[in-house]
Amino acid sequence: MISPVSHSHPMEKADPMLILPGSPALSAFRKEKLLEALPQVAALSARFVHFVELSADLDDRERQVLDGLLHYGPSLEETAVDGETFVVVPRPGTVSPWSSKATEICHNAGLDKVARVERGIEYRLRLEGEVARRDLAAALHDRMVEAVLDRVEDADRLFTHHQPRPLATVDVIGGGREALAEANGALGLALADDEIDYLVERFTALGRNPSDAELMMFAQANSEHCRHKIFNADWTIDGEAQDLSLFAMIRNTHKQAPDGVLSAYSDNAAVVQGPSADRFFPAEDSGAQVYRYVNEPVHMLMKVETHNHPTAIAPHPGAATGAGGEIRDEGATGRGGKPKAGLTGFSVSNLRIPGFEQPWEDDYGRPDRIASPLDIMIDGPLGGAAFNNEFGRPNLCGYFRTLEVQAPGINGEERRGYHKPIMIAGGLGNVRDGDVHKNEIPDGAKVIVLGGPAMLIGLGGGAASSMASGESDETLDFASVQRGNPEIERRVQEVIDRCWALGEHNPIVSIHDVGAGGLSNALPELVHDHDRGARLELRKVPSAEPGMSPVEIWCNEAQERYVLAVLPEDLERFSALCDRERAPFAVLGEATTEEHLRVGDEHFGDAPVDLPMDVLFGKPPKMQRAFDREDFERRPFSTEGIKLKDAIERVMRLPTVASKNFLITIGDRSVTGLVHRDQMVGPWQVPVADCAVTATGYNPNQDNISTGEAMAMGERTPAALVNAPAAGRMAVAETLTNLAAAHIGSLANIRLSANWMAAAGHPGEDQALFDTVKAVGMELCPALGIAIPVGKDSLSMRTLWQERGIEKSVTAPLSLIVSGFATVTDIGLTATPQIRTGMDSELLLIDLGRGQDRLGGSALAQVYGQVGDQAPDLDDPADLIAFFDTTQALLAEGRLLAYHDRSDGGLFTTLAEMAFAGRVGVDIVLDNIAGDVPEAVAALFAEEAGAVIQVRAEDVAAVRQRYEDAGLAGCVHHVGTPNDDDVMRLRLGGAVLRERPRWGLQRLWSETSYRIQALRDNPDCARQEFDAVPDSNDPGLNVRLTFDMSEDVAAPYLNRGARPAIAVLREQGVNGHMEMAAAFDRAGFRAVDVHMSDLLAGRVDLADMKGLVACGGFSYGDVLGAGEGWAKTVLYNEQLRDAFNRFFFREDTFALGVCNGCQMLSNLKDLIPGAEHWPRFVRNLSEQFEARTSLVEVQDSPSILLRDMAGTRLPIAVAHGEGRVEISDDALNRNEENRLLAMRFVDNLGNPAEQYPANPNGSARGATGFTTRDGRVTIMMPHPERVFRVLQNSWIPDDWRRFENGPWYRMFANARKWVG
Repeated sequence: MISPVSHSHPMEKADPMLILPGSPALSAFRKEKLLEALPQVAALSARFVHFVELSADLDDRERQVLDGLLHYGPSLEETAVDGETFVVVPRPGTVSPWSSKATEICHNAGLDKVARVERGIEYRLRLEGEVARRDLAAALHDRMVEAVLDRVEDADRLFTHHQPRPLATVDVIGGGREALAEANGALGLALADDEIDYLVERFTALGRNPSDAELMMFAQANSEHCRHKIFNADWTIDGEAQDLSLFAMIRNTHKQAPDGVLSAYSDNAAVVQGPSADRFFPAEDSGAQVYRYVNEPVHMLMKVETHNHPTAIAPHPGAATGAGGEIRDEGATGRGGKPKAGLTGFSVSNLRIPGFEQPWEDDYGRPDRIASPLDIMIDGPLGGAAFNNEFGRPNLCGYFRTLEVQAPGINGEERRGYHKPIMIAGGLGNVRDGDVHKNEIPDGAKVIVLGGPAMLIGLGGGAASSMASGESDETLDFASVQRGNPEIERRVQEVIDRCWALGEHNPIVSIHDVGAGGLSNALPELVHDHDRGARLELRKVPSAEPGMSPVEIWCNEAQERYVLAVLPEDLERFSALCDRERAPFAVLGEATTEEHLRVGDEHFGDAPVDLPMDVLFGKPPKMQRAFDREDFERRPFSTEGIKLKDAIERVMRLPTVASKNFLITIGDRSVTGLVHRDQMVGPWQVPVADCAVTATGYNPNQDNISTGEAMAMGERTPAALVNAPAAGRMAVAETLTNLAAAHIGSLANIRLSANWMAAAGHPGEDQALFDTVKAVGMELCPALGIAIPVGKDSLSMRTLWQERGIEKSVTAPLSLIVSGFATVTDIGLTATPQIRTGMDSELLLIDLGRGQDRLGGSALAQVYGQVGDQAPDLDDPADLIAFFDTTQALLAEGRLLAYHDRSDGGLFTTLAEMAFAGRVGVDIVLDNIAGDVPEAVAALFAEEAGAVIQVRAEDVAAVRQRYEDAGLAGCVHHVGTPNDDDVMRLRLGGAVLRERPRWGLQRLWSETSYRIQALRDNPDCARQEFDAVPDSNDPGLNVRLTFDMSEDVAAPYLNRGARPAIAVLREQGVNGHMEMAAAFDRAGFRAVDVHMSDLLAGRVDLADMKGLVACGGFSYGDVLGAGEGWAKTVLYNEQLRDAFNRFFFREDTFALGVCNGCQMLSNLKDLIPGAEHWPRFVRNLSEQFEARTSLVEVQDSPSILLRDMAGTRLPIAVAHGEGRVEISDDALNRNEENRLLAMRFVDNLGNPAEQYPANPNGSARGATGFTTRDGRVTIMMPHPERVFRVLQNSWIPDDWRRFENGPWYRMFANARKWVG
């Protein structure tokens, strides 16, 4: 029995609630889409409604301020429909991220009486005929995070406050084992039988009953998710005990290749040695935080996580919190790390896009409780991208696979696929030399929780994700839904950054992120790592819901939190850092020498947790796993009878092979200003890059070389249905052939993360798992000399359900997802797949499959509904070593014009993607690799390891010789030459097998992405982008300079030594300040880090500044209008308003606003002389975040920053969701006449861009930058500060390679020249 400890807990009603109507909630196309989905609805209207909980009545002035704050967003007209009302609000009992941020804006604007503001949508539907209200409600809300009310007045239940609910205990003393077994089911603990026995024994010995908080804590700490029991298990195969666990076999890779690995398996992320470079960050200087460079080792940290279960049930928040959790792992590495660049991956079952179903996609069905694969791929990537974007981490690589097929196996013929999806979130970051390892936590150290409040979300997530989809109760899945608030995670990261910047004075002793199991897992881990206990107070935990019970406070998985230890003498300094960043924290108690955990509860006067630490961590009996080897009959797959035309069309449309454009343009790829190589390649920005490359810092090293980091992914999961170990080896090989595009120098400089997914216990799957781990950990990686210092497992990859009384299941193949990370010796040497034109050249295939062309598990087999019987494999690791070393040497010599690895879709896809990137045709010659048409089909679509390189005609013989000398004789084949007629031709024995215009093939390859984009975004925009693919007259990105980019107009002032101060201004949620400071620092300014809290507290005075720059990011997470919340905290605060006004009126000052800072300054136009005709910036026409490299033209204007640049046409980084200029035609004309329009988007022919995506946001006449009459204040949506170095650009003309500064540096140098 679970019984509450007796305390009464009546409900209390909320404070008074204001209901304030907002603007229309849906644009025309969103409304149309909704009407299409609801055929019984004749008309609908939708408007935002704000619900404001007050602690006291507002006076007239306060009410005016509140009304002003809640007036935001684009101006839309809408008449309310007369019909049934549906009010969609956040699920009562939760606080939406929107609410957290909007409430903070209210407080920062002085409205302390506003307890909380929440937002809903009031829908009015006029119906035709009878339709159940429940069916309509289902289409209007996401049941995982929202609720539907009948009237707006019912929203008062959002603000219902409960008295704290009491602790409950389980009567083990009275009811014995049976009582605990019953509680195990009732609480969803997922305890194994031996764990129940262990707990009964321990609590009987303690002579007391366990509390629900203790049981939930134990279940989380000992879940498969946290303890990795299967990877640590003892294995018996065919009756014979095995020497090593799975984990021991992975650790063997590190044992064989330990060099340069500074931390493995012991922390939140692995750390490897990095080069010395100039690290850039602010430090104390005469009372101000001034940016400066410190030359020191910049070590690289790496981590890759999965978030499969939460993404299956609620894709947007599931993927968002997956990204957020992995970012926290990086921040909580050692004594504080800095995340730098991310990767994302998805595996799902067949998409079945309506109206675009493919011949291999049949409808097998799925259970109601999980999202459809298409919904996962529409909402999941948006969630992951939104978190990365708001946090300020560029997402630079990834993978996307669909698989759902009937396949033979040990269990007979069964459905294999990803109804339980894989959602991968990973990345790399940097950590200082002195912070790689956590310090010992001494007795008396303060134990702190830092970040957001406790909330009733994600209860039992660790235990839930350890179950196969379908085992747990559907209502418990609600408890696994999480909510992400990246803006507060950004604030906490700023605190961590300020701490590590203090060097030896870093106040963080040790830090852990809060993830699965919430505080119940993180706090014991924090102290247990140092053999300590802790005395903590539960009610000190900041909480957004006072009615939570002790188990809910202790175990909830509210995101964006970290726990850390700080010495008592450092607490004041740490507190000041948190206050400045507005990052909430609380001291919960202290660490103790006695290894005992006591969590008191001053409200109820008891202790929900009071245990010796060894009860929690005292290992329950070790898991045993056993299997007897079995095999099954595979079915051969033959290319006989396959028509080449049909094969090409099917493979090019398979999502795994097709364009990933829809996944990439939603993610910011330029933030930090440290990105060298993103996914988009060449002047036409085609998403085909092999790997991501970042720069170590903003400066080249003393040898004038820019070092960096690279990362890439590899996975071959369909091949596991044929031969699991071969699929594992191929995943490693693909990762390495991807990384070979960057100059890494040696395979030993690469480290891998291995993420293992399997349906453990399913017939044949334990065998596949064991054999693959052994193949990779004991054989392949040691042979390559590569360590796997980090990884993750998720071993419940099976979905079970009943449909009309029939048992159904979908089981994932054994899935090894490999991510590779490496330091790069010279980022300028990176090769791309773009075929270069203007010289005679050849395309050579380096075929590590040595002509075997095995098709098992290939895209070709999949699009014909088969898997085949022979999988590609890496037969000899020596071949891969020879390939890698030779390719690296040729890169360094500049002999490779283009490089692309062979993977999904085989050689044909490799060549096609290279042609797309170069907008050029290719004559493909198959004579060297095939004898007849079936052999040609196999050679074109086999996914054996290897790559295609483009080599100048005069270098071909020497390049061939180099590979042959390395032992790859017989692997190098001439497979084609670029042609001038823009046609893809396939030739065999003199005959043309197929020919097709390159653009026709590229359109085919782009269509899957287009179809998803059209369902997700504004379909008109998606159509314009798709229709532009065939335009053969498009010259691509190009450059027209009206000044000499080699001239540094700031140089004379730099030599004088005086550095005028510029305020690099940020608000909470701003994330683009580092690159902005670096650009102004390079131009000779003293860049001062200024937080809005500094101005409010009087620590910084704008009177001391010559310049002010408002930076990009997501101030307040863009709620209440992008940049509007930030601006209104100035406008509604007399002291700030006055300070800004005085600054703008001083004639010796200048200001720049970029992106979020542009939106913010445009809302301050009343304070800026000569800015009265500026526009507002509202939601992009696509209704999507747009991250592009766009072409802009600098207009003739008085802007002091753009002096001598009029007429210049340049690519620039764009990353915004709300950049559309909202302005009347009249006002826009006035801006043009008065020369206040400073910059506009142009198409690649130089005309003002009206079409998407050349105009990424839909602004009239391409307008995207404005200035004032005297030119002292300039605002723009694009990001010049992210491309001030040549190496920061996604594409450059070849003649820029000899320069360090890019043309956009001129803007910053102009500012320095103007100041004088």
